[in-house]
Amino acid sequence: MNSIDLFVQNWASKQAMTPIDNAGIAELEERLAAILPDSYKYLLSNYGLVHTPNVLTKICDLGVDITEVQDFLSLEDVYSLSKLYEMSGMPKGHILFASDCKGNMFCFKLSDCASNNKDIPVWFFDHDLRTFTKVGDTFSAWLGRFNAL
Repeated sequence: MNSIDLFVQNWASKQAMTPIDNAGIAELEERLAAILPDSYKYLLSNYGLVHTPNVLTKICDLGVDITEVQDFLSLEDVYSLSKLYEMSGMPKGHILFASDCKGNMFCFKLSDCASNNKDIPVWFFDHDLRTFTKVGDTFSAWLGRFNAL
């Protein structure tokens, strides 16, 4: 999980992070009726909720075309915001897990979480346009794009 460890090392804010226990992650999976990718569970269980305020600054400074991630959602927010966004017009079948600074969300497709997967694609939901864009072939590769900055 090198790209995940490097992402946290390079981008996580200096505030203390608390790893999330596996029981909490398993409870979320049960509530979602989904199996979250091992790579995402690795981030949660080893680091917890990562806050990355400097990603936006670096992207702007470099002028690169990459959508910045700012906050990884709490387990409760993963569940409740996924439901709330569906009620406000987002197509069903997505699990939100992180946000940018404008309320847009990064997510997994629920259909990709139907079986035990080590790593699955990451999608970006633009809440204004109500569109999805694939931003990473896998969760690890998505985080790896930030490491290349």
